[in-house]
Amino acid sequence: MLAVNGIFSALVSLLVCLVQCAETKQPHILFVLADDYGYNDIGYHGSEIKTPNLDKLSGEGVRLENYYVQPICTPTRSQIMSGRYQIHTGLQHSLIWAPQPNALPADIPILPEKLRQAGYSTHAVGKWHLGFYKDKYLPNNRGFDTFYGYLAGSEDYYTKILCYGKDFCGKDLRNNKEEVDPVPQTYSTEMYNDHVINMVNNYNSTKPMFIYLAFQAVHSPLQVPSRFSDKYAHIKNYNRRIYAGMVSAMDEAIGNITAAFQAKGMWDDTIMVFSTDNGGEILAGGNNWPLRGWKRSLWEGGMHGVGFVHGNMIQKKQRLSSELMHVTDWYPTLVGLAGGYLNDTKPLDGFDQWKTISEGAKGPRDTVLHNIDPLTKPVGDRLEGSPFDNRYRAAIRWRDWKLVTGFPGNGSSVPVPTTEDNIMGIDIDGDDSTKNLWLFNIAKDPVERMDLSSQEPGMVMKLLTKLQEFNLTSVPCVYPPWDPNSNPERHDGWWGPWET
Repeated sequence: MLAVNGIFSALVSLLVCLVQCAETKQPHILFVLADDYGYNDIGYHGSEIKTPNLDKLSGEGVRLENYYVQPICTPTRSQIMSGRYQIHTGLQHSLIWAPQPNALPADIPILPEKLRQAGYSTHAVGKWHLGFYKDKYLPNNRGFDTFYGYLAGSEDYYTKILCYGKDFCGKDLRNNKEEVDPVPQTYSTEMYNDHVINMVNNYNSTKPMFIYLAFQAVHSPLQVPSRFSDKYAHIKNYNRRIYAGMVSAMDEAIGNITAAFQAKGMWDDTIMVFSTDNGGEILAGGNNWPLRGWKRSLWEGGMHGVGFVHGNMIQKKQRLSSELMHVTDWYPTLVGLAGGYLNDTKPLDGFDQWKTISEGAKGPRDTVLHNIDPLTKPVGDRLEGSPFDNRYRAAIRWRDWKLVTGFPGNGSSVPVPTTEDNIMGIDIDGDDSTKNLWLFNIAKDPVERMDLSSQEPGMVMKLLTKLQEFNLTSVPCVYPPWDPNSNPERHDGWWGPWET
């Protein structure tokens, strides 16, 4: 019966593709995801860091200026791949650590699987970070034809080694499922640059191509060849100077890759998406000024992401979009653009935003659930009459309004550092460790300086009600303890699957 269903599904996919491909040519899709890239770290937001390629590409396309991601790595990647909120995948809390037996659930058809159904060749390059404790969770078993990159969340840019203290330490680099010893002194940004260019140069398939390029850059550790950082010798803060060089290395790689598409004659048929996975990490050189908050926080600086779309299929180019958009929207948007179908997916939290991006149409979204995390330590007291337990970490956006509850993370506003040790921010809420509820009108106050929770009790209750409605749809949060069997010492010094 399963075999018959599989054949039927394949036939339906083929028929859909034949009909839709006859109507419009399927574009190549290049999805570029930067890691820990701050709001104030791209040229067109006024940064002192030079990003000529990103500025040019975004200027030719559509800059997404009301676009939201998640505060940390795994949640954003899980939502790109699934089109579903964290509360619907069990990944509400923190991230997937390399020694944890955890992963994006296998019963969710993810983005490359849907694009493969639509006739695409699918390729993942760079960071995975969606779980690997069993072989079935590896990228090659989740819809990607090829994978070249690393499975965990961070590592040394040169040695490709990830360590948790002295006890858990191993190499992490794979070509498909095979472990690959890194070439000495090869910087990962340049390594992924070379791999994608080689892939494009040698591409001879009639299938449209989907490349998911998840750079290691610009995540810590702070490492970059001196030719990139030397141009920022005027930046006195060391972390900021090295980080700026890392951004420049990534920008150069993106310029090289787009040039390869052009030389191959593929660029005019390519849609490029660029996104960060979360806000900048202040302690590792990133900056989100003038937004409040850091990576890991529910403030705008943690989630208001840098993003844009480029491509000839866009009807109204060279503009900004202020329509509300969320990272879950890429899933239905790209599947729709590819001529795929969504009738075998679980209920999606994302919306098809292509008309919004391409034509400037009014967006279909008025609400974003930023998250509800049941595992955070409760803070303060529950508001009398509240339908949602506001002691717990959560945030929601509805139209112009944003409500934050529980412990939201560091809420400082941090200017660009001007000296060696100047990373101090403006702590807007002082030392009130029992406060657990904030309300902002983001349209009027995008930097979250004016808490309106006491002036707008009706809006507070409205958004608390919406939070509780979402909360009732949550699946149990999965966050298992570290498994000693994951230790690379037990696997010839490599990170990789350890359960059968």
